[in-house]
Amino acid sequence: MDYFLDKKLGILGGGQLGKMLCLEAARLDIKLHILDKDNTFPAARLCYEFVEGDFTNYDDVLAFGMEMDIITIEIERVNIEALKELERRGKTIYPEPRALEIIQDKGLQKDFYKERNIATSDYQHFENKAAIAAAVISRALPTPFVQKACKEGYDGKGVQVIKSPADLDKLMDVKSIVEDLVDIDKEIAVIVARNPSGEIKSFPVVEMEFHPTANLVEYLICPATVSAAVESEAQKLAREVIMAFDLHGLLAIEMFLTKSGELLINEVAPRPHNSGHHTLDAAYTSQFEQHLRSVLDLPLGDTSNITASVMVNLLGEENYQGDVYYEGLDKAMNVPGAHILLYGKSETRPNRKMGHATLLAENVDIARSNANQLKKLLNIKTKN
Repeated sequence: MDYFLDKKLGILGGGQLGKMLCLEAARLDIKLHILDKDNTFPAARLCYEFVEGDFTNYDDVLAFGMEMDIITIEIERVNIEALKELERRGKTIYPEPRALEIIQDKGLQKDFYKERNIATSDYQHFENKAAIAAAVISRALPTPFVQKACKEGYDGKGVQVIKSPADLDKLMDVKSIVEDLVDIDKEIAVIVARNPSGEIKSFPVVEMEFHPTANLVEYLICPATVSAAVESEAQKLAREVIMAFDLHGLLAIEMFLTKSGELLINEVAPRPHNSGHHTLDAAYTSQFEQHLRSVLDLPLGDTSNITASVMVNLLGEENYQGDVYYEGLDKAMNVPGAHILLYGKSETRPNRKMGHATLLAENVDIARSNANQLKKLLNIKTKN
């Protein structure tokens, strides 16, 4: 099939997600063109063409997009107005700018769910830190709660848990939503894909465990330890959400499973996502291949698991910043079932995502034990 060989597919963003898209694109001889600021970024060495520019800049995005047939993203923080103009000029853009504009703003995203009766946690809008503090002091806003910046939150940034009035100094002084602190049993995710022909497929539910201080995913467990009923409901909810957005491409949907058994949408990402990295090694079709299939309107792949897996994010060690050095990599490579992917970032920083490892095993208990072993062996530091 040569449908996509004459299509120029452009991606806004050249980080680790772009790199993994390039790895999968090469298998199908899809030539990816990438826009990002610096040709030392992870995807630059693997893509067909790397264009230096700023994906938040109107002129850079417009110029890049005009050279493409189809434009997609690996990060949400892109210039929406440029994408709207490209769409007006006849370019194909997935995810659609109208959906991406809502998803970029957590306040708009929550309103979207509320207006469509899609289950999500209770929340309020606030313009700034002072407004939140005043509401707490007047007892109109009880603690504990979670503050989320409406814009720019990523990889644990833009989120504060306020446990009591004594924590008010931790508030971010930005436009925010404040959510009730949900009584969570598990945090789970489903990745769903939809192509323009109307085909929809979703991956099995995964369970996420978060780093205690960095507020980002540390372990990803698949299959999740949830009941068949929860699995079915989560899959149904994922399809409902992607249809509600009328979005094409990939949509990662993070959910809370409450202790009372209720499923609540937390937030979504319209791109490949950390909750799907294990699919590179543990599923018949990876999330990255599925994203390419969906935006090119190719048949969607088999989303079934091949085996149980646990993914661990490989983070920069505390107190180290500078040229990256992988201490113990040789020993980590000997851990049974280990598939290590290093992102190729030249500089490490505390808790920066520098790679991930997926541990394959006959069950998640063995995979988890091996993941723990690997995490102890591999330390990401600096050369000196």
